[in-house]
Amino acid sequence: MILAPVPLTPDRDIPAPVLTELTALYAANREFHALSGEFPDPDDVRPEQVAAALADDLADPGAEVLLARSEGRLVGIVITLAHHPDPADPDPWIGLLMVDTGLQRQGYGRRLASLVEDRFRAAGRSALRLAVLDTNPKGLAFWTALGYEVIDHRDDRDLGRPCAVLRKPLRTPRRAARVAVLDPEGAVFLLRYDNVEVGIHWAMPGGGLDPDESPVEGALRELREETGWTDLTAGPLLCTWEHDFTHASAGPVHQHEHIYVTHGPRREPTGPHLAAVHAEDLILTWRWWTRKDLREASEAMWPPDLARRLDAFDGFDGD
Repeated sequence: MILAPVPLTPDRDIPAPVLTELTALYAANREFHALSGEFPDPDDVRPEQVAAALADDLADPGAEVLLARSEGRLVGIVITLAHHPDPADPDPWIGLLMVDTGLQRQGYGRRLASLVEDRFRAAGRSALRLAVLDTNPKGLAFWTALGYEVIDHRDDRDLGRPCAVLRKPLRTPRRAARVAVLDPEGAVFLLRYDNVEVGIHWAMPGGGLDPDESPVEGALRELREETGWTDLTAGPLLCTWEHDFTHASAGPVHQHEHIYVTHGPRREPTGPHLAAVHAEDLILTWRWWTRKDLREASEAMWPPDLARRLDAFDGFDGD
């Protein structure tokens, strides 16, 4: 799918062939227009009405009309606003996202929303907002399934219709790696972290990768920094997993982790720089966890099914 600004003539009109495509797209979404009330007759949407509506949108500073095409066919439209008129609102907005009704429930809407998020993320924006009419439960279900959360209820600016305002942080992809260090009895060494978004949790030593660093290299570097242990090597891959959290310097991230397994003696972290590293990474304490302890843990684990993954890795079936 390709997302690009709507083409305009030198007079800032929409070319006739494109306007014909857009009119068909708008007319096909009769149910939505019946809810929105933006056209006098949702059963008779005309090219001049679509042109006028889009001209009004483009007259707004920072507005952009984006067309989505797949194999040359117009499959959807998105209207965005880089800055809301309310100076207290710091986020860009999606004013409209509409997909050809013949292609709905095929993932085009999700892909289109993802492309819009990527555009604003690349522009350095940290979140995105939109409004859904209170009379549009399907729309609300669509956006909440994509991770948008309702943060307010108010009337819209143009027609005074009751709406829910939704917001989603735009997370930055982040690569990371960790090492599961197992002692001779199969217990795993974990650090207790605190995070502004997800709170207290236990995880193996590890963290984000440098730009040109491999997962194995990054996992061992982080292991050395957070434990002071320099005599271990990264063994087989235990698993990969993805999760969201807010990093102290990178902000909201979607993190993809490689987790490796190694074996070592049961010991405590050591080293002259350990306290400073732990303070910077908000590491509160450490502990060796037996499999039984892991299965009965009340605090969050990264990954949540760590005990099962370790048991499956080494065939552990004891306490």
